[in-house]
Parts: sequence; structure tokens; C-alpha cells
Amino acid sequence: MFHHVVTARRQFNQNYRAYYPRIFISLLILMVLVRCSDNAGIAAAQAELSPSDSAVPVRVARVKLQGSEQVLRFAGVSRPRQRANLSFQVGGTIEVRLAEIGQRVSKGDIVARLYNPQLQPAANAAQARLEQLQSDAEQDRRDLSRLQQIYERDLLSIQELETQRTKLQSTLSAIDNARALLSQNQQLQQESELRAPFNGRIEAVLLEPGEFAQPGQPAIRMAAEDGLEVEVRVPPHLLASLVTGQTVPLWHSLSGEKFSGSISEIGESSSGNSALYPLIVALSEAGLRSGEALQVGVSQPQSKDLSIPLNAVMRSAQGLTVFKLHNDR
Repeated sequence: MFHHVVTARRQFNQNYRAYYPRIFISLLILMVLVRCSDNAGIAAAQAELSPSDSAVPVRVARVKLQGSEQVLRFAGVSRPRQRANLSFQVGGTIEVRLAEIGQRVSKGDIVARLYNPQLQPAANAAQARLEQLQSDAEQDRRDLSRLQQIYERDLLSIQELETQRTKLQSTLSAIDNARALLSQNQQLQQESELRAPFNGRIEAVLLEPGEFAQPGQPAIRMAAEDGLEVEVRVPPHLLASLVTGQTVPLWHSLSGEKFSGSISEIGESSSGNSALYPLIVALSEAGLRSGEALQVGVSQPQSKDLSIPLNAVMRSAQGLTVFKLHNDR
């Protein structure tokens, strides 16, 4: 029985091997037919499409010519727009100080008084000299009137009459000089009182009672409350594009808060050895105080360049490339 099974299996293998060439040829013919069918379908589909349908739609953007600008920041400190260092015009010892730091004062208020032992005696002497000359002038007028009557009776020569008239004129001139000297001494005496020149607050006290003040030496510093400003130093080439009244951006150095101000003054020359020019900006922002650190923005103009959308730029073998639209193609 085993012999019969082996014989039948060998007979099947021989019959199966006889069909190998036929199966291979059939598969090859089938693959060729399928390939030809696909090519024919693609060609038919392309033949049905019009030339306009084969174009790829794209999105275009207009190229603009625009100039870019860079904003440079310059640091400064806010300060009162109106400020003054008060000083005496005469020398002497500070007798009393009537104002404290931070105190609000009005125009004309006395903030300090100076003592000079020469001022009052000089004013008194000038007053006495003026009164004496005025008395002499009255006497000269009476003498001239009396001599005029004697001259009219031919009892006096013309020379004596003219001498008396000249004496009166000299006395009147001396009165004018004495009056001017008295006014000067009174003015100097008034200068012993230091008065506020405007409404504001006391910022600093530089001399205390008992200290000696030289003429012109600052004794008190005060500032007005009706406006602040900031001064920065900028290169001269940036001033060409700036005008008075122009609005510029500002930033608070600590908080970074941004606000705006207007240019009030533009320097025409530098000071000392500095190559930078002063630029003063008036501040109108509420809440600012004197002494705060600020930054002023000044635009630096640049040349005009082509502005192209970033998504329109592609990279090629030659580098960055942009397609140009010409006649809608």
C-alpha cells in the first residue's frame, strides 16, 4: 500500500511540472494586458482635460516699496519744567529760614532772611543825607529869591546872582544823587529777604541759619508744580528729522510703561567736549514725579526697500527665489 501511495505522488509531481511553462506564460500575458489598460485610461483622462484645467492656481501678493525705521532709546530723568536756585544779592549771615523741604510756597513769600550789619546804617545815612540836601536846597531858593530882589534894585551885581543860581542847581543835582543812593541802599536792604519767584515747592535747603551766604550763592532750591520735562542727549544726525511740537514715545525705565510726550526744545550746539546735543521733551502724563528714570524714543530713518511677504520666498539651488507674475503667468 505504501508503494502505491509513493507511485501516485510521483505521477502527480510529474503532471504538475508539465504545467509550469503554461502558468508562467499566462501570468505574463495578464500583466501586459493590465499595464496597457492603465496607460489607455490615463491617456483618455488627459485627453478629456482642457489646457486651462491643467494650470495650477497660485496666490499672488503685491510687492511694496517702504522704508523701515529703527527707534533708538535715550535715558534721562524727569525734572520740573520751571525751577530756580534762590540766592541773596548781598552777603551776610542767614538769620532765619521760613520754609521747609517739600513745603508749598506762593510767589512773593519770604523763605529766608539774611543779616548784614552794614545795610541798615547805610540806608539811614543815605536818608539823612537826602534830608540835609533838601533843606539846603530850600535855603538856596530863599537866598536866590532875596538876591533877585536886591539885583532888581541895582544893589547887586549879576555875577553874585548867577553864583547863587549855580549853587542852587548844584544842590538840586546832589539831591538827585542822594535819592538814587537811598534807593540803592533800600533795594539792598530788601535783598536781605529771599522771596519765592513763583508758585511751587521747596526742593532743597542749601544753607541753614547761622551760616554765611556769599552774594549769588544758592541758598534754597525750589520748583514749580505745573509741568515736568526730561532732557536727553542725542547724536546730531538724529535732530534733522525732529521739529518742535513733535510727539515722541517714552518708556518708564522701571515699569516699562509706554506713553508719549512732545518736543519743547532742540539744541543747536553741544556743550563742553560732548558730541551729543540736548533734546528736551515736555511730559503730560499724569502720575509722573520729578526724579523718575525715563527713556525717550527717537526714530532713525532708513532707506526704502522692497517689502515681500515671507511665504512668497522659496529656497532653490541658487539661493532664495521669488516667482514674478508677468501677463497673468
